[in-house]
Amino acid sequence: MPQHEDTPRHVLTAFEPSRKRRRLIGAGLALGAAAATTVFGERPAQAATRQLRVGYQKGALSIIRAHGSLEQRLAPLGASVKWVEFSAGPVQLEALGAGSIDFGDVGEAPPIFSQAAGTPLVYVGATVPRPYVEAVLVKQDSLQKPVQLKGKRIALNKGSNVHYFLVKLLEKHGLQYGDVTPVWLAPADARAAFERGAVDAWAIWDPYLAAAQQTLKARVLADADGVVKNRAYYFSTRTYARDNADLIRIALEELAKVDAFAQTRPDEYASELAGILGLPKSVLDVVVRRYHYGTLPITHAILDEQQQIADTFLDLKLIPRKIKLSEAAPPWLA
Repeated sequence: MPQHEDTPRHVLTAFEPSRKRRRLIGAGLALGAAAATTVFGERPAQAATRQLRVGYQKGALSIIRAHGSLEQRLAPLGASVKWVEFSAGPVQLEALGAGSIDFGDVGEAPPIFSQAAGTPLVYVGATVPRPYVEAVLVKQDSLQKPVQLKGKRIALNKGSNVHYFLVKLLEKHGLQYGDVTPVWLAPADARAAFERGAVDAWAIWDPYLAAAQQTLKARVLADADGVVKNRAYYFSTRTYARDNADLIRIALEELAKVDAFAQTRPDEYASELAGILGLPKSVLDVVVRRYHYGTLPITHAILDEQQQIADTFLDLKLIPRKIKLSEAAPPWLA
């Protein structure tokens, strides 16, 4: 996207008003600004007194950052934006717990671990379900049915969205979590292990999923359709959300605009994402077209979905204590 540049100012020097006239002009401008506020319901721009520190992974929030739209929306409210990039959701949530960020995006599973660890997070927004963008991959000449995963080594990122997906996929096909051997690897290392045959399968999400399909000729053994919903979530802390609900609302509105951009101009959206992610556009063409788009408010039903994940992780002894998702509801949820 082109950079925004400040328009040069032209200084009028035809006359220099008297001190009294300058006072009158200043008073008139103040009255005019007050009138504009009354008529249009907007506050005039002011010096930044608040800040929204956004933690993000490369994706939709990167598009907003590149366009500068969030800064433009928040400036009239006297708020600035600070962007902090992360490689994964769990690290973002650690930063939230440390007080380093105020808002971010994450998959289903990481907030469960974070809440269990005592992070004062609240969910402030969610995506629509996106079951086609995570899957278990196998080699072309390998397993044919999910039930054949029994006894196999499966690479995955511990505590990620695919962690829960794998648990429920095994359950759907009559297997226990203990029937497989999880191999905890970050995406880049998991890809390498999968490619050299050190693991039998790889549970992964887009865009790594699409890239492996195209470049490694990997085959989808099963995706999350009919297994889990695979939403993404937007989070904050309770204190920040309570005191800055207007800033969070605007951030979610900007995310909804990115959803509309992706739906109405998928080719352009894929091009932007390809540049941000450093991946071939052909990969992003696949990713963009199998995503479902939409930004939703948090509801009790959505929190109930997360409660099921939390209860599953407790049963598997993946979290140390039972948590109540109602305690992570946004301050404005009745």
